[in-house]
Amino acid sequence: MPNTTLNKAASPALVAFAFFSIYIIWGSTYLAVIYGLKSFPPFILVGLRYSIAGIILFAWCKFKRESLPEWKYLWRHALSGTMMLVGGTGMIAWAEQYISSGQAAILVATEPLIFLLVDKKRWPEYFSNKYILSGLIIGFTGIFLFLKLGVTQTNTSAIAIIASVVVIFSALIWVLGSLITKDNKGNSSTVMNTSVQLIAGGIACGIIVVCKGEYKSFSFNHVSFEGWGGLIFLIVMGSLVAYLSFVWLITIKPPAIVSTHTYVNPVVAVFLGWLLIDEPVNRAQLLSLLIILAGILLVNIPGYLKKKQGVQTG
Repeated sequence: MPNTTLNKAASPALVAFAFFSIYIIWGSTYLAVIYGLKSFPPFILVGLRYSIAGIILFAWCKFKRESLPEWKYLWRHALSGTMMLVGGTGMIAWAEQYISSGQAAILVATEPLIFLLVDKKRWPEYFSNKYILSGLIIGFTGIFLFLKLGVTQTNTSAIAIIASVVVIFSALIWVLGSLITKDNKGNSSTVMNTSVQLIAGGIACGIIVVCKGEYKSFSFNHVSFEGWGGLIFLIVMGSLVAYLSFVWLITIKPPAIVSTHTYVNPVVAVFLGWLLIDEPVNRAQLLSLLIILAGILLVNIPGYLKKKQGVQTG
């Protein structure tokens, strides 16, 4: 993936592939986690995923003689990666032990709504806009219905509700982590910054593995073909392709456009989970998904209108 110095020369085909990656490939990683969890404990799974992907990207950057970010940016990328990849997707992997991949993806789709709630500086703008305010109300109504009906109808255990709440909390941590480097990327390349985030996330996962004792009952000799397949897919397609595509796209496209992956990911995850591993899907889940996506669409309308006005003015 080209760095920011080549963004202006990005070909339409490369941009289209990047969007395919964050739409379809990222949506399928929820299913890949389910396969990986058949053999790997959750934080060993995500720790290996991020460590290996990060080392590969870092080695590529050093081969090209790229420099690490300056310290004032390095620690921000490390913290951002830890929050997004451990507090975000690591917690989701834990939760997928107790809820389906489709359920996890539906709850993660609430990230745009959560972003509005934590972006305190722009609250006056957000809460004075009828589209955004309506979208927040509708979106969180969908979350409530999903927790009340979508989860309890397919899984009656209390741990399923806890896991669902953990996924929502993980989405909050992902948003907070992404804000850390929003305007503090430094002069290093997108690939180098991504490698720092991935390696930091992998190290943090390793610490959790030791603290939780996940290694005590784990052996590579007992990893199944499905487990290896899930891990390899997460490393190559989830981290090296999709995550890097996302980091690159937010440097060349408006955030409102890039965030449209939140409409597609849960649909892909629900469909693949139902098609390939017979995950249960009920009407309450589908209704909740539609309500949440309607809320996300509404909160993004001001951004789309602003972009349209900018095009017309230009």
